[in-house]
Amino acid sequence: MNILLLGSGGREHALAWKMAASPLVERLYCAPGNAGIAREAQIVPLDAGDHVAVIDFCRAKSIGLVVVGPEAPLVAGLVDDLEAAGIKAFGPSRMAARLEGSKGFTKDLCRDNNIPTAAYERFACAVAARDYVRGRGAPIVVKADGLAAGKGVVVAETIAQAEEAIAMMFDGGLGAAGAGIVIEEFLAGEEASFFALCDGVHAVPLASAQDHKRAFDNDQGPNTGGMGAYSPAPVMTPEMTARTMREIIEPTLAAMKAMGCPYKGVLFAGLMITADGPKLIEYNVRFGDPECQVLMLRLMSDLVPALIASRDGQLANFDLRWYPDAALTVVMAAKGYPGGYEKGSVISGLAAAAQVEGVEIFHAGTRADGDKVLANGGRVLSVCARGRTVAEAQARAYAAISRITWPQGFFRRDIGFRAIEREQAGA
Repeated sequence: MNILLLGSGGREHALAWKMAASPLVERLYCAPGNAGIAREAQIVPLDAGDHVAVIDFCRAKSIGLVVVGPEAPLVAGLVDDLEAAGIKAFGPSRMAARLEGSKGFTKDLCRDNNIPTAAYERFACAVAARDYVRGRGAPIVVKADGLAAGKGVVVAETIAQAEEAIAMMFDGGLGAAGAGIVIEEFLAGEEASFFALCDGVHAVPLASAQDHKRAFDNDQGPNTGGMGAYSPAPVMTPEMTARTMREIIEPTLAAMKAMGCPYKGVLFAGLMITADGPKLIEYNVRFGDPECQVLMLRLMSDLVPALIASRDGQLANFDLRWYPDAALTVVMAAKGYPGGYEKGSVISGLAAAAQVEGVEIFHAGTRADGDKVLANGGRVLSVCARGRTVAEAQARAYAAISRITWPQGFFRRDIGFRAIEREQAGA
C-alpha cells in the first residue's frame, strides 16, 4: 500500500517512523515533511490546503490511505473531499472535527449528554463576557471558540487578566478564532492526555500521557505547544481509564453518531483528574504533539492496520499491544520560543545522540541544507527515549541531549519530574 502523510512536525515524524516499519507499506510519502521525515518517507511539495492538488497526487501515485496529521486540514474538510474522490483517509470529517474546531460546540455537546466538564457560558460580545467574569470571580478560564494554534486559552488568575483576554480576543487578536469565546470555571486537579482510536461507533483506548506546557523548569514561563511528555501517565489508573471511556469517550461517540457525523480517527481528550473523577477540558481531533512521540515509542503493534480499521469501522474486536516500558521526550526549541526566534542555525551531534540506548530523535522544525541540519521553527527536535521506568527514560533522553550541539536552542531539564517523584515515593 502507498500512504501519504500530511504534516511537518515531531508528531508526523513519529507517525512516519512507525508506519515505515509496517510490512503493509510499499511507498510512504510526506508533505511537506522535514529533515528527519526525509529519512523515512519521500518528501513531496504539496499544500494540504489545496485539496485538488492533494487528490491529484493521490490518484497519480495510487495512494491507498492518506493520514492527516494536523488539525487545520481536518477542520477544513480535507477528509470529506478525499473520501468523495474515492480516496481512503484517516481522520474525522469536517462536521466531526468541530470537536476541536469549536470549543463552544464541544461544551454544548457535553452539557446535552451529561459528559463531565467545567461549568461554562458562551459569549459573542465583550460586555456580557466581562459581566460574567465579574460575577464569577477568578481564577477563571477564557477560551477562543475556534482554532488559534495553541494560543486561544488563557487561565486568568485575576479578573483583570480575564478582561484583558476578553478584549484581546474580541479586538481580533486571534482573528476569526476569537469571534466567539467560552468562559469556564477553573478546575483543580492533575492534567492528563488520553487518546482513543475511534471508528464511528467503537473506541479502543490508547496509552495515556502527560505533557509539560510551560516553557521553563518547574512549570514556569509562558504556555507553549508542549516542551516534553511522558507515558504512561501515573494518574491514569485502570479505574480512571475505564471511567474516562465510560463517562467521556463513549457518550461522545454516541452523541456524534446520533447527530449524523460519526467520529472516526484518533480522539485526544485533555482531562483534568479532579477529586470527583475525570473531567473533559477540551478535545483535539488528532494525535498530540509531543504526546504522539512517546505513544509511538511504546506501541508494539503495527500502526497501519489500526488506522485502516478505524477508517473502515472495524474496531469492534481490535486490540493493540504496548511495551510495558515508560517513554519520555524532551523538546528542544529555538531560543525565544514561544515568542520570536531566528531560523537557520546549525544543529550538530544528532548521530552521536541517537546512539544512546533506547533513544529516538524526531524532527519538528528542521530543514536539510546538504549534509547539515538547520533549525527551521520554534519547536525543533523531540529527543525521546524508552526505559524500564520514567527515571531511566529521562536519564537516556538527557544523555542524548548532552551530545547535541546547538547554542541557539534551549530545553527544560525537568521533564517527567512528577512521575519520577511518584516512582521514588513508591520505591
